[in-house]
Amino acid sequence: MGLEVFERLEDLRRWRAATDSSTGPSTVLVPTMGNLHTGHLALIEHARSIGDRVIASIFVNPTQFGPNEDYQRYPRTPAEDLDRLQRAGCDAVWMPDEETMYPAGPAGGFGVHVPAALADCLCGAHRPGHFDGVASVVMRLFWQVRPDHAVFGEKDWQQLVIIRALVREFSIPVAIESLPTVREPDGLAMSSRNRYLDENQRARAPELYRMLREAARQAAELQQEGVPPEAGTFEAIRRSVWMRLKASGFEPEYFEFRDQETLALEGQVDRVFAAARLGTARLIDNVAISRQNCR
Repeated sequence: MGLEVFERLEDLRRWRAATDSSTGPSTVLVPTMGNLHTGHLALIEHARSIGDRVIASIFVNPTQFGPNEDYQRYPRTPAEDLDRLQRAGCDAVWMPDEETMYPAGPAGGFGVHVPAALADCLCGAHRPGHFDGVASVVMRLFWQVRPDHAVFGEKDWQQLVIIRALVREFSIPVAIESLPTVREPDGLAMSSRNRYLDENQRARAPELYRMLREAARQAAELQQEGVPPEAGTFEAIRRSVWMRLKASGFEPEYFEFRDQETLALEGQVDRVFAAARLGTARLIDNVAISRQNCR
């Protein structure tokens, strides 16, 4: 059977009901906004390895875009996306329209409010309301598709932490799986927004990942020496990277060491996060702090 494409909720529910039983096949959801690249296809491949049926969703969610962001120009390539999903072995695709996703309109219906401790730092500090929009659409997708598992990429680490908290908070019966960031050969994290980079910017873009790795290595060495994260040495690393990013043509938004489970600045520091603009592209990335990074 080829790829099944659903645009109406009743058709999706009929398909899901036919695969829904305690002893039947497990269903894995891969949520996307389309314009699929190799990183998305890696999520599909991972989904195939953990479940029997894989369904991707394609929906450019208006509630996670700010008023001056790129909702209107976000790349939409549905025909190419369906072709890639079919070749990747995806079983079905859920492609709702805005009215189906938000019956009362994007601004008029129910929504999820993410706690400030998770939503107001890192990307959320620069994109107010973004994670409320993410949590609201993911909640809808989970109850529309009712997957047994859902797969997300680790490039959007803050999003991953929030979705895991959402599932715990509302006792949603779905297991959240994650996949390490998929990168270009030069280290740049794959993203649909990379197409906003011109040739010169694309050549410089991998500097963000290289600086993250170097900072993670330095932080791991400090931790091995027993230096606490509140020490000025960590701040010195952050300031140095900030100045080097600006010298390379980036406009950094944040570069921070945080707890990867709680996103707190205090306590255990085991991941370094960054976001920076390069031209019209906004790049985000993160790297774990571990002894491996000292090698």
